[in-house]
Amino acid sequence: MKNTIKLRAALFLSMTIAMSNGVGAAGLPNGKAIYDSTCVACHSTGAAGAPKLGDSGAWAPRIKTGPVALYATATKGKGAMPARGGNADLSDAEVHAAVNYIISQSEPGAKGTAPKASKAFAADTVKQAALAPVAAEPAGPAAGGATAPGTNVNTFNRLMRPPAQRNLPPPEDGIHDPANDGTHSLQPPLTAFAPLAKSNDGNRVDWVKSLNDDKINPRYDRNDPNVKPMVMDMNIVREVKGSMPDVVYPHKQHTQWLDCSNCHPAIFIPQKGANQISMAAILLGQKCGVCHGKVAFPVSDCRRCHSKSKPLPVKAEAKP
Repeated sequence: MKNTIKLRAALFLSMTIAMSNGVGAAGLPNGKAIYDSTCVACHSTGAAGAPKLGDSGAWAPRIKTGPVALYATATKGKGAMPARGGNADLSDAEVHAAVNYIISQSEPGAKGTAPKASKAFAADTVKQAALAPVAAEPAGPAAGGATAPGTNVNTFNRLMRPPAQRNLPPPEDGIHDPANDGTHSLQPPLTAFAPLAKSNDGNRVDWVKSLNDDKINPRYDRNDPNVKPMVMDMNIVREVKGSMPDVVYPHKQHTQWLDCSNCHPAIFIPQKGANQISMAAILLGQKCGVCHGKVAFPVSDCRRCHSKSKPLPVKAEAKP
């Protein structure tokens, strides 16, 4: 009996620490990793009114509703919040783990250092741990295996789905509410995309070509349909180390339907040398990854960006 009590106490403590630090335990998904790959784009910036991570004032009324209500909102979606954060591949357990992590970092008194998780959320995590199957030894690089499920940085890339899961009808895409009658009246993407120019990646639509061919006409201003875009025909070349071609950033294709304020200065500081960009940051949804992989083509087609070839190195002549 004493051993059972000690075991439960140890499990409760480990779950509390795990939630505060985002470290998976007892076979549970890693809440921090899921937040970083799926939730960070909105909950770190406050996009569409999303409460920011660590904002105890914004989260307090939500926390009072309890874990069940928050899990339901995160799983099914509500208002601007898409179901499962827009990542239909997340399981219920992974969604719950992300919610637990966000709450552990956003409760009153939390200052980003190991805050205490609320009893309701901690108890729920213990319950999940008790129901979770016993996990095998993790197979990671040290063990010669693959990265553990749920920690792959590519999980954020919603445009890299299997062919059978691309451009699903709104009631099945995990973003729209299937219980809403209006969702079923929306035009399926495959029908809408049929006359547009084709691409080999993302949602299989070449949006730039479709725009240049006048097959789509994006509205540049929400209130005034007659406002014309301020197109900036200027390329920026970012030199890349090694043999990989340099990156060419075309302002024209972006400013044809985006205002400068969409990117500057929140995402990119308009100053030479002020932006540190890496593939790791992009894959984590930062810099170019704020859009690419979510609403713009994914980074799987390297040549779309790395388009400026470098001169081949001159080989030294062999000495006789």
